[in-house]
Amino acid sequence: MIPAIFGLSGLTLTDDERAFFRDCDPAGYILFGRNVESRAQLRALTDELRRLHGRDDLFISIDQEGGRVARMKPPVWAKYPAGEPFARLYDVAPSSAIAAARANAEALGLDLAEAGITVDCWPCVDVREAGAHDVIGDRALGEEPMRVAALGRAILEGLEAAGVAGVIKHMPGHGRAGADSHKELPTVHADAAALERDIAPFRALAARAEIGMTGHILFPAWDAEAPATQSPRIVSEIIRGVIGFDGLLLTDDIDMQALSGTIPERSARALAAGCDLVLNCWARMADMVGIAQACPTMGEKSAARLARAMAGAAISPALAQERQAECVATRDALLALV
Repeated sequence: MIPAIFGLSGLTLTDDERAFFRDCDPAGYILFGRNVESRAQLRALTDELRRLHGRDDLFISIDQEGGRVARMKPPVWAKYPAGEPFARLYDVAPSSAIAAARANAEALGLDLAEAGITVDCWPCVDVREAGAHDVIGDRALGEEPMRVAALGRAILEGLEAAGVAGVIKHMPGHGRAGADSHKELPTVHADAAALERDIAPFRALAARAEIGMTGHILFPAWDAEAPATQSPRIVSEIIRGVIGFDGLLLTDDIDMQALSGTIPERSARALAAGCDLVLNCWARMADMVGIAQACPTMGEKSAARLARAMAGAAISPALAQERQAECVATRDALLALV
């Protein structure tokens, strides 16, 4: 097994993809809007991926946060709110906000489980910062670290109740970034003392979350040369050390313009820095082949983290429409308080 999560080009596997994936055996996959058309089509696609590898607990992921980050869209799937409404409710009724976030995440997770998706790249537990780039913006769960942690924990619990693993992102924190890392490398100039605020939610959730995602951000207070994803110091001393996260560490999309070099070079640097898996989203065959050639077989520690992360995946739940309706009703009644 190679330490990579690959994207797919379309609604079904091509012959080339099928042969390549069978031979190289990636750790898993990530789905986007180009891979999603209908309930039957999506379940057939995820079922084929599992058959290809013979792994019922295969890592099949998606970015389904609600709000503007949603790959599965109406009218086929329900629309879910972004993080901001839950943060507003927390202002007046913290316990109600936590219950609403948990119910919303379970309802959303039931959509994913029905589709055969085992991992959601969510919650975003970056602390929102006034004046920062809005790439995080209303995706955030608030501006106060412990509020973000409490709501993030509720989301993890809701997804888990649906049989889906969550991913806390973007470690060690994207909330201060003044640029969009999809387009350029952000530099956060805060000192280490100020950055304690950014890492606080990740530290609070480190023992609860089985999967985390890095951010492509430069933090000169910790490493003036390499962005977090490719920094041995940040991965070992900050993410594994100060934050205390010992789960499966996934890079953000390795194609993003914040990083330099070829895709295989970027991937090798991230793994050398201590990341467990490289995320490559765009399904370009040349890039995927390059990653397979440049990246070693997954190490024992990373393989153990992957197995632990996927232990709770429930890929074939009974249709839970009644439970989903209950969750949505609970969420809506609570959000109506504000």
